[in-house]
Amino acid sequence: MNGNYVRIFDTTLRDGEQSPGATMTSTEKMEVARALARLGVDVIEAGFPAASPDDLEAVRRIAQEVGNPSDGNHIPIICGLARATRNDIEKAWEGVRHAARPRIHTFLATSEIHMKHKLNMTRQQVLDRVREMVTLARSLCEDVEFSPEDAGRSDPEFLYQVLDEAIRAGATTLNIPDTVGYTIPEEFGALIAGIRQNTPGIQHCTISVHCHNDLGLATANTLAGIRAGARQAEVTINGIGERAGNTALEEVVMALNTRRSIFNLETGVDPTQIVRLSKLVSNYTSIVVQPNKAIVGGNAFAHEAGIHQDGMLKNHMTYEIMRPEMVGASQTKLVLGKHSGRHALKMRLGSLGYALTDNEMGLVFERFKLLADKKKTITDADLEALVSSEVYQPPELFALDGLQVACGTMGMPTATVRLRDPQGQMHIQACVGTGPVDATYKAIDAVIQYPTSLQEFVVHAVTEGIDALGEVTVRIQGENPSPVFDAQKETEQQRTYGGYGADTDIIVASAKAYLSALNKILVASGQYGPVEETAILSVA
Repeated sequence: MNGNYVRIFDTTLRDGEQSPGATMTSTEKMEVARALARLGVDVIEAGFPAASPDDLEAVRRIAQEVGNPSDGNHIPIICGLARATRNDIEKAWEGVRHAARPRIHTFLATSEIHMKHKLNMTRQQVLDRVREMVTLARSLCEDVEFSPEDAGRSDPEFLYQVLDEAIRAGATTLNIPDTVGYTIPEEFGALIAGIRQNTPGIQHCTISVHCHNDLGLATANTLAGIRAGARQAEVTINGIGERAGNTALEEVVMALNTRRSIFNLETGVDPTQIVRLSKLVSNYTSIVVQPNKAIVGGNAFAHEAGIHQDGMLKNHMTYEIMRPEMVGASQTKLVLGKHSGRHALKMRLGSLGYALTDNEMGLVFERFKLLADKKKTITDADLEALVSSEVYQPPELFALDGLQVACGTMGMPTATVRLRDPQGQMHIQACVGTGPVDATYKAIDAVIQYPTSLQEFVVHAVTEGIDALGEVTVRIQGENPSPVFDAQKETEQQRTYGGYGADTDIIVASAKAYLSALNKILVASGQYGPVEETAILSVA
């Protein structure tokens, strides 16, 4: 491999999904995996096959479809994670084996605190297990990655021994994780440099870095590791992940791109796809991107200060180190209107990177016409919100068929909802609440009757103007356990589920978002069709 090339290993579907409430369905994972392939990432860590039957099936589908593209374009490596156990490794191989380029990624902790309190293993036992399990993985798959979990807090001398055993057993990539986000850039860079200097056979392997953001240093540590010789970066879209999250893909890619003269390195990522994928992941996980988030935040290319605006008008380089178009953040305002036809809409969506089926196009066009009757100007952001709300949503069990709300300073806020159940029957319910959204949610609860608690409710406008589309994301927590229980992860009572909705009427958007989250939790509960649950295990 080119020594100036940095592999981008995306773990949004595995580590990113470990964010509370970020669980995605198999269909959603497929959409994200396809988008990651279009983005040009080198490795897609598709999941944790041993975690659950659904996770295994999702990894298998991604391996079969995304790992074998019919168009002959970019073929990403499809990776499955496994603990250092025979069952996990065999399940990982079962998940990825049909990919054109499969990889098994196995891990075992090497820090004193993890070995003593989590594994209850001695150093020699860890060395023996690494040798045995990496050998097993290599007997199944030619491409094997090994991670010494909590490497950032491990004794470097012991780490060299562990990595030596992994190399001898056949590991082709050695991933060095800062599992708890403990290190600082100088320290982490020195760790990578020490591994390069003191690990026999390391020249035959790719060194990878996987950093968490507990101290806000994930990207800085990743770049320090790359400068010290690592040639694979493990990242997630929007930096999602456990606790404070992971290294953000968009930050690493654009740092290498923008500061090419410093790093003299390149990636295979198409940066113009970044913003679109950021929105897709945000909608599926219901994790809102903070406005001041680097690269993909709503304010990333906004300029309000007078001095900044004056400089921008004279030369954009005065206050912009990259153009919004570089990451797909088009500033185009006027796109289409109510007199536009289906072909014009399809062409515009195509230019934005959306390849919709005829059925999907029909749904979006219908909503587009309704929106065009309410808004004179429809922007690219409006179109993207329409696609997100109509296409990139889970299958509906309960669907909103009608909503009427009465509220104001006089009288009590009242909402009447009409819902269509999975059998196609209509249910009408009216409730009083402290406000229109509360009344709407109470009416929905009265129909569906599944105990939940609302954990988060976020609303914002897609564009400026009083006629703007409103986007709502919610998080709800189930209060009933699922028939399927995994002791390795939080119970169903503790799991949170996200929902997304968009509409010019913010109450309608709120109802759609709440129903989206409820539909997910109903599927996970096993009350409607097969149980679809995604178990999550703590890992580097």
